[in-house]
Amino acid sequence: MRVFSRRDLLGAMAIPAGQLFGQGLGAHGGMASRGVTPAPRGRFSGRPFPCRLTDVARQAGLVRPVICGHQRRADYIVEAMSCGAAFFDYDGDGWLDILVLTGSRFGDAPQDASNRLYKNNRDGTFTDVTQNTGLFRTGYFYGVTIGDYNNDGHDDVFLTGLPQNILYRNNGDGTFTDVTREAGLWNAAPRFGSGCCFVDSDRDGRLDLFVANYVTFDEKTVPRAGQSTACNGEGLFCGPRGLPYGRHSLYHNNGDGTFTDVTAASGIGKVDGGYGLTAVAADFDNDGWPDIYVACDSTPSLLFRNNHDGTFTEQGLERGVALSDDGMEQAGMGVAVADFRGGGCLDILKTHYSSDTPGLYFNDGRGGFRDVTLPAGLGVETRYISWGVGAPDLDNDGNPDIFWVTGGIYPELVDAYRTPRVIFRNLGDGRFEELPGMGGPGVEALHSSRGCAFGDFDNDGDVDILIVNHNEPPSLLRNDAGGGNRFLKVKLTGVKSNRSAIGARVTVRAGARAQTQEVMSQSSYLSASDFRLHFGVGAAARVNVEIRWPLGDVERLADVETGRLIQVTEGKGITRAVKMGRGA
Repeated sequence: MRVFSRRDLLGAMAIPAGQLFGQGLGAHGGMASRGVTPAPRGRFSGRPFPCRLTDVARQAGLVRPVICGHQRRADYIVEAMSCGAAFFDYDGDGWLDILVLTGSRFGDAPQDASNRLYKNNRDGTFTDVTQNTGLFRTGYFYGVTIGDYNNDGHDDVFLTGLPQNILYRNNGDGTFTDVTREAGLWNAAPRFGSGCCFVDSDRDGRLDLFVANYVTFDEKTVPRAGQSTACNGEGLFCGPRGLPYGRHSLYHNNGDGTFTDVTAASGIGKVDGGYGLTAVAADFDNDGWPDIYVACDSTPSLLFRNNHDGTFTEQGLERGVALSDDGMEQAGMGVAVADFRGGGCLDILKTHYSSDTPGLYFNDGRGGFRDVTLPAGLGVETRYISWGVGAPDLDNDGNPDIFWVTGGIYPELVDAYRTPRVIFRNLGDGRFEELPGMGGPGVEALHSSRGCAFGDFDNDGDVDILIVNHNEPPSLLRNDAGGGNRFLKVKLTGVKSNRSAIGARVTVRAGARAQTQEVMSQSSYLSASDFRLHFGVGAAARVNVEIRWPLGDVERLADVETGRLIQVTEGKGITRAVKMGRGA
């Protein structure tokens, strides 16, 4: 594939750089929207969708609200963005626990507005264990990534926020310790941390850390909403346009519990940051090395290609994932990564502001992308501000579907503030159809949502969804998938590779159908999902599994029985198999 420079592409499009990269909304800035109208809807396929999503958060014990700004107004952009959440097994008992982040309020924040850790009771309910685990902390938090950075067998937690990011070491006894300073991750100056991901960028078996930053924000210098029209329109908060870019960072894991800032040496620091939000690490060009993609709000999104020598080159524009198909910047919020067509390469889906389509980019297998949003059928939905997104196979038919959450940023605009969730069914031929009213009451409910995470919290063999709701308790959508389709879950443990197996690639083949997924530490919107990879396999009773470990070794498992979770240890094959699903 020929790789073009930014100069080549700007010249070919004959679009002035200033117009391309920042003038979409006129003098007042704000979040980017192309002002597009929805595409016509095609004929509905009529296929049944045996999936029902029901919000069980209250009966499950998830009752604490996520605080971020005031109920009826947003004074600053930091109060409008809100945060992510995580599904992860912090105590290693085989059941997914829940971490929900929170923000704060300027002036009158509730004293108990803390991040919340909920332990899975294995009966459909959760217990708030925040205080006992050492995770109680107030402030503005945004992004979360999970990974075993010290390879001790326990998943650790890294959080981004304002003014400081936090690294929590999992002590293995049900508690966590803040080790930010001793790990070398304390910021000397305040930062608005956003997207973050653990990634073994140099394939040395240890997890490095990438951190995106959204804007440079100082309450003392940024006008409160209504005090100035210099940033945005009258009465609106300032940003992101009108505020300085955030800068992105890469920290190398030294193997002794500490990190070294290699932002400059790695080439990450050569790039203007842009308004970075969700960060994902995956091998997009199929060369065995993890790349990093950053969804950026109102500036071109970034794709850092791994050069195999500890450095990266930013090629988002050249490879087709920086802008819309018509060359416009978009309000990049959330990111889903999936093999939507079963071709063995990873595609990218990015969510945006209202009056714009999402962006679906199909991968050519070598890291070149083509915007297929309109021919794939996603252009029919432009009504909502869209945030967290994923590609769960909700009905286990072997085709990853699309789910995203929506919500307004201005509480003053009551009619546009609380909006429904969105489901698109994968038709299996590169096309998708929206399913309004078909996903159950949890989809139609109106909220102003942000992050969401995907995982099987009740171990019944389908993918459930955890959702952060702005200034409300979270939602927990239990999936009751019918139709008789089967599944396989794969949980990996690295030995030579990092213990969390982040960056491992798994391909499951059921007859002529193949699916590929990678273990990732962040996606959606600033969120982290279940490390157990879930594959719907339709009617297949047995499948073949191929695992490419992060350091390059390949293992093949033949004739694996479905309807269960297999645990695979690097170099040892299946070390445990557990039957799962209803009645197991």
